[in-house]
Amino acid sequence: MPAEVQRRAADLKEMGFQGIILAYAKEIVLEKGTAVEDGKSDEAKDVEAWKKGTLETVRLADRDAYAALKSCDRFSGAGRSTMRQLIESSSPSPTISQATTEICEYAKSRGVRLLFDAEQTVIQDTIDRWTLKFQRKYNRDRCALVYGTYQAYLRSSPATLAEHLAMAQQEGFTLGVKLVRGAYMASDPRHLIWATKKETDRAFDGIAESLLRRQWNKVLYPAAQASEQPPEFPTVDLILATHNYDSVRKAETIRQEQARTGEERIRLAYGQLMGMADEVGCELIMSGRNTDGSAASAEKPRTYKYVVWGTVQECLKYLVRRAEENRDALGRARHDRNALGRELRRRLLGFR
Repeated sequence: MPAEVQRRAADLKEMGFQGIILAYAKEIVLEKGTAVEDGKSDEAKDVEAWKKGTLETVRLADRDAYAALKSCDRFSGAGRSTMRQLIESSSPSPTISQATTEICEYAKSRGVRLLFDAEQTVIQDTIDRWTLKFQRKYNRDRCALVYGTYQAYLRSSPATLAEHLAMAQQEGFTLGVKLVRGAYMASDPRHLIWATKKETDRAFDGIAESLLRRQWNKVLYPAAQASEQPPEFPTVDLILATHNYDSVRKAETIRQEQARTGEERIRLAYGQLMGMADEVGCELIMSGRNTDGSAASAEKPRTYKYVVWGTVQECLKYLVRRAEENRDALGRARHDRNALGRELRRRLLGFR
């Protein structure tokens, strides 16, 4: 299996992708109304297995890649004892803290950045606190090793992110942000989610623009301050994990404008799931090339594919959740077909 992962990464790099965001698939997903029982759980054994899978993920990832682990990023993969700590809003136990520190140190030594993925809202506040703990330690020198994930479909996300940005500015660390639309429609309470997709799109694009420009705006703004002067924006590293063409286009318009004018830019990467929205990723790659392969745009977009590895059993819940998230895949088929048609015409006739 490791050899297969490495072959896949090499194939994607040959196509022009920066690399892969590699994820170990083991996780626990709580269905609505499900509780984690108080039965015995061997925390040391569970965490050791979780750590082993995570360290292997970091080992497989190339330098300058991301490990979006269902382990270091997803504490829920560390077993039911850890899940209970998350539900009870506890601080991480010494066992989980030590394991995560070992993972972070290993990732730092290999030049691999870690994505602490989002979870269901029932445990997300705790996930945020745990993630910030490691960001404070490792996101120094204006560079993020650890990233937290923010789901734009949640009404609370702009305020949560603004709070974390304020912490980063006050405490002097770089905030690593992975921005997604959302992954838990089937289990998160509906009233916590924007009523329409249009509202979610507005939140995603508004947050992305604010971070890219390092300026507060109508979507992402700081909490009320005693002074009228808004706080200074902190250093931010960003991953836009999206299949939405319009969102990518808007972000790239800002980036190319900044590159042309010499404006300071944040560290940015794009990510899409392996096998999905290939036209979005490939268009980003081609936007950085002329027909002879030379650089075309003012900045070459850094584009990654999100690849999951693990046994079939470990991947099963992840795959089921992805299927639930992507029920609209057939609805996107027309868009994909049109994109393929445009590319065929471009290759055969030389125009779009």
